[in-house]
Formats: sequence, C-alpha cells, structure tokens
Amino acid sequence: MITIIHGTDIVSSRKFFLDEKEKHPEIVILDGEKITLTDLAQIFEGGGLFEESKTVFIEHFFARKKRKEEFATFAGYLQKQSSHTIYLWEGKELETSALNSLKSATPRVFKLPQTLFAFLDNLKPGNHKQLLALFHQTLETTDPEMIFFMLVRQFRLLIALSTPTEYAIDELKRMAPWQKTKLEQQARAFGIEKLKAIYQTLFSIETGQKTGTLPNTILTNIDFLLLHI
Repeated sequence: MITIIHGTDIVSSRKFFLDEKEKHPEIVILDGEKITLTDLAQIFEGGGLFEESKTVFIEHFFARKKRKEEFATFAGYLQKQSSHTIYLWEGKELETSALNSLKSATPRVFKLPQTLFAFLDNLKPGNHKQLLALFHQTLETTDPEMIFFMLVRQFRLLIALSTPTEYAIDELKRMAPWQKTKLEQQARAFGIEKLKAIYQTLFSIETGQKTGTLPNTILTNIDFLLLHI
C-alpha cells in the first residue's frame, strides 16, 4: 500500500507524516532525491528467509519527476511492492499528472483554507480593518504559526519582486504570469522601504519566538503588525 501525503498545508501534512512514523516501531526512512533502485531492492527484497512486510517513509520522491524516464522506472518499481507499506511525503500540493504516475497509491491532501489566501491577497497599506477580520476568520481553521509562516513568505516574495537582482527566489520562477502580476501590484502599493520595514518586524517576531523573548503571543504580535500596515 502506498500513501501519498501532500498539500499546501505543509504543517498538517508533515504532522500526519510524523504521526504515522510514531505508530510503527520499525521503519525505514529514505531521501527520495538520493535513493537508488539498488537501495530499494535491498530494503524490499533483501534480508531473511521469509518475506517480511516493511514500512518505508520516503520524502521528496516527486522531486525526481524532472528526470522522466528514471522517475517512471522508480514509480513502476514501488507499485509492485504491494505487500509493503510505503508513505511518500511532499512539501507542496502535487499536480494530477504526478499523482497519476502512481495510480495504485492513495493520496492524502492537506489544503490551506481559502480565507488564508484572501488574507494574503488583501495585504496593503491602510487596509487593517479587513485584514484583522480575515486574520481572525482564518484562525478558526489554521494555527497562528502557519499564518505567520505564510506572512513571512508573502513579504519575502514581494521584496524579491521589488529588488530582483538583490533577492533572487526560485519560487518566483515557477509562478504563472498572472500570479507574478498580482504580486507586483501588491508590492508597488507598499514600496520597497515599507516592505523591508515590515519584513524586519516579522524577523524580530520570529527571533523572539525562537529564543523565548517574545513579550506577547504570536497572535497578539500579528494583530499589532496588521494594525500598523
């Protein structure tokens, strides 16, 4: 049995992946980008006189998809291991074509709520009332840590678009033109100096949280930040 764990809600998908690890005392953990067919054969076919069912956890297996022929060989081999339990985790939402490459697998998708994306799309100066409403609406289904992570990501992208030579981010290269256009409009509404100031505030919040010196909860700090955008 193969289970594919993926989705935009990386925190929840990762938690599910780790929870499944905890349920199995004897497991094999593999890096999907580095494993070879020999590695897999030794795990699934090597060993004792009697066939034993293995529980194997593989991360970032679909990163190999850019090497199409090799990926097809690996995917075909994994689908033949029906007597074993295999968990595949990917830190993003996979496209249908990727899922179809392992047709016998069971996908488990973890998606972020649409209110979170509405919140991020509405980030602009002077819009604090709507932002606070969307933020607290999103809190009903999403941890404040995940919202904070997405806030940091959003402002990092906005700064990258404002100063492309100074802040190069690969994620922007994979975006559709309409996505970049929307972000460029958002970045212009702020201006580079305000973007950098907000990003510095986010960095200070993150540092305070990691060191235990944050004076208030992360929720309170996000509220305060939104009031001053």
